Amino acid sequence: MNIYISGITGTGMGPLALMARQAGFTVCGSDLNKGAIYDELIRAGIEVCIGQDGEFLREKLAEGVDWFCYTSALPDDHVELTLARGAGVKVTKRDDLTAFLVEKLGLKMVAVAGTHGKTTTTAMIVWAAMKLGLPISYLVGTTLGFAQSGSYHKGDKYFVYEADEYDRNFLKYHPWIAVVPAVSYDHPDIYPTREDYRLAFEQFKAQSERVIEDSSRYRPDDFRLAGEARRRDASLAAEAVLQVAQDEAKGRGEKLSFDGSRLVEILDEFPGVGRRFEKIKEGVYSDYAHHPEEIAATMDVVKDEKRLHGYKGVVVVYQPHQNTRQHEVREGYKDAFMGADKIFWLPTYLTRENPNLAVLTPEELTKGLSNREVAETAEANEVLADKLKQYVLQGYLVILMTAGPADGWLRSVFDRD
Repeated sequence: MNIYISGITGTGMGPLALMARQAGFTVCGSDLNKGAIYDELIRAGIEVCIGQDGEFLREKLAEGVDWFCYTSALPDDHVELTLARGAGVKVTKRDDLTAFLVEKLGLKMVAVAGTHGKTTTTAMIVWAAMKLGLPISYLVGTTLGFAQSGSYHKGDKYFVYEADEYDRNFLKYHPWIAVVPAVSYDHPDIYPTREDYRLAFEQFKAQSERVIEDSSRYRPDDFRLAGEARRRDASLAAEAVLQVAQDEAKGRGEKLSFDGSRLVEILDEFPGVGRRFEKIKEGVYSDYAHHPEEIAATMDVVKDEKRLHGYKGVVVVYQPHQNTRQHEVREGYKDAFMGADKIFWLPTYLTRENPNLAVLTPEELTKGLSNREVAETAEANEVLADKLKQYVLQGYLVILMTAGPADGWLRSVFDRD
């Protein structure tokens, strides 16, 4: 089968392309720009076109495309989407292709879903399972320093998946194990009310064979990782891996080859993932947090890191994501940044917006902060770059929190050093 993926280099579609290729399918695709997974795709021998004027897809359609899979970020009138529909090929978003692969390959799904913590928890499960030699395939919505972001090998029995609630993606699946780190309201463009959001998660849990929301065998305090949220994620990951290991041993008619404390040791060595408290250079970090509860959890990690390594203070650069979201979460920012000595607040990164909503300014979003006196509006430019470099020289920990393009800007600032 020939699969074409539009938006192939992003963290949602790129890992899926890698898994499909390793499962024996022919995969190619396009993207508007080189995303985070671009280099992994090229190393895997997947043909990628940067640019989406339709010409590359026309060539592939002439050669034969069976399935056109596209990212949710694609507008409904996008040239490639229009071409694929006109050609009469199978056209779906990623959830259908993922569900097809799981069924085709006969995998037991371990799906991690939640407003916060799902990427880290998924990566922790992958890390520990790999260390223990368990036969897992996986998709993680970020880059991993210790492995590819998506993988399948013949003989794999389990599938570890970061199940995104956006666009109700996760409701496509009926997992063997569902892991739910934390749930709070998000994505108002998809879920009009908090009750809609809650009910979607209730449905996800109801259609799962087993649900892990708390661990009966591991506590957050068992782990030495920085940040209470990360330690809780680790306790859930350990519980999930233990259940996989027990199932695998039972299937082989064997006893478990390790005791529970081994999982604690493995997860205490977890190296982290891209854009989840990712170290760019000494004293400089990037994190994907863009929701008040995620920010508060990241600040717990930051404060632990400051204490453990003796940083003089904490400087936060924050780029909000999506104006529609800001109208829903603005009140939640009040205490989210407590512990920051300085906050540089950037304009909101606008995407998938409701044109009827006024764009909230940094001044409007910061006026409700408990520590408003340390907040300053800023732009991602040379002026801010110079200020951040001075803070780093003075011994401060600098962290950017965003789901937007400021991550690339921060890297370019410190790559020049």
